[in-house]
Amino acid sequence: MPDDPTRIRKRSVNIAGHATSVSMEDAFWQRLAAIAKARGVSISALIKHVDTTRTGNLSSALRVFVLENAVLT
Repeated sequence: MPDDPTRIRKRSVNIAGHATSVSMEDAFWQRLAAIAKARGVSISALIKHVDTTRTGNLSSALRVFVLENAVLT
């Protein structure tokens, strides 16, 4: 299903010169992109910001970041 928000998508990212991959549901990737756009930064820059503040798994930290920055409509 191309529009399934629960589908896991793996993306490669480069953090501090190191390539890694992040797996999250499409819904989280979409919200992360919206947050980045609203802040006027790239998704990569936003991921780097979250990476510098996390204490655990990057995918989990990104999900929590999205939840904490969700705008209720």
